[in-house]
Amino acid sequence: MKIAALNGIDWPGLMWAGMGALRLNPAQFWALSPIELRIMLGAEAALPPLTRARLEELAAAYPYFTKGAGDGDGRGVARPDSGA
Repeated sequence: MKIAALNGIDWPGLMWAGMGALRLNPAQFWALSPIELRIMLGAEAALPPLTRARLEELAAAYPYFTKGAGDGDGRGVARPDSGA
């Protein structure tokens, strides 16, 4: 009988990776958080670092802050009234 993925999670694949490839015992495997398992499997290492060029790409794609807008600090974010 084939076990289907539950809620989009490939449990048989994750169990094989954790208890097979990483040689964790069941208690160790089930004690891990998903991010810990991803790190142990090297998945997080595949993410490239955020470089200045990539930051500039994101800033251009999602313009939110403009110089001179808002309260004058260049952030374009209004601050609550200080009561002064």
